[in-house]
Amino acid sequence: MPKSVTLKDVAAKVGVTSAAASMALSGHERISEKTRAAVKQAAEDLGYVPSSAGRALRSQRADAVALVVPNSSAHVFGHLYFMHVLTGMSTAANAHDAQVIVSTNADTSNGGVAYERVMRSRTADGAIVTSAAIDDHHVEALVTSGLPVVLIGNYPHLADAVSVGIDDVSATEQLVEHLVTEHGRRRLLHVSGTLDHQTGIDRRDGFLRAAEKHGLTDVAVIEGDLAEQSGAAAVEQVLRQRTGDERFPFDGIVFANDDMAVGGLAVLRRAGISVPGEVAVVGFDDFGFARVTTPGITTIRVPAEEMGRIATERLFDLVDRRPGGHAHTELDVEVVLRGSCGCDPDHTDPH
Repeated sequence: MPKSVTLKDVAAKVGVTSAAASMALSGHERISEKTRAAVKQAAEDLGYVPSSAGRALRSQRADAVALVVPNSSAHVFGHLYFMHVLTGMSTAANAHDAQVIVSTNADTSNGGVAYERVMRSRTADGAIVTSAAIDDHHVEALVTSGLPVVLIGNYPHLADAVSVGIDDVSATEQLVEHLVTEHGRRRLLHVSGTLDHQTGIDRRDGFLRAAEKHGLTDVAVIEGDLAEQSGAAAVEQVLRQRTGDERFPFDGIVFANDDMAVGGLAVLRRAGISVPGEVAVVGFDDFGFARVTTPGITTIRVPAEEMGRIATERLFDLVDRRPGGHAHTELDVEVVLRGSCGCDPDHTDPH
């Protein structure tokens, strides 16, 4: 095995002390520009790689941030939302020469393992939390632990915590508004996300608020779990409960995410119910699936990657004790019109 290059080797090549070489590599102002350039060139020539462990020890920093998701790793890596968040986090972390650590639970029991691993190990300078249940007390414990923390999503009970999210209520209202005013749909079903999470509650409330605004009385809500199969199961339930000769009791379905909309579309197709002819369908997220179905799914584009990037930048502000402005940052969303609601995809879909 070849001998690894040390800081001492770099210093010897330039003819300076190891301390001076270290200061040069860190850009210290006490070292002349000429010496800094010489040390950096020597390090490059020799293939010297600074020890991240040693750097962290000297600076009392871990040079890492954690994404805490109180769910199983299978759940995390099985949903595109988290991939977008991780991409945004990695972009920001790379700019700060830091790494991203993912901390999950062993199962779906909403236990505290994902939080405790970060708090006790001190392997991260701060943490970003997403997809926590509304009754998950571990979030508040993490926020009050002294570790810098940024939340992705809306946490009304932690109004002073630093967070980044979108207005799920307003976004869902926009979808219902479109179905009612543009396509005349008035018998609407909402397939919600899990109602132990704020996102599920907010999107349901947006649906109900818009329905009330337009005086819709023939509406219903079925709780799903954001998985494709739960969207299929909700539509199958409605089909089983049909009465008389009706083909489908609703003329529009508002799914709380695109995965469930994909599952619902498949069931409607097998039942011979046309979309959007008999039933208009809309989703939420626009992480990829909505663009490849037939018809394409009208949806809300959620800037998950941007949320991950901004949350990470806010986290570094907290770590470095820089003022960061408002506690909550709310990002805009975009309604993306496609064929599933009855719009012409050739003229409305930017993709």
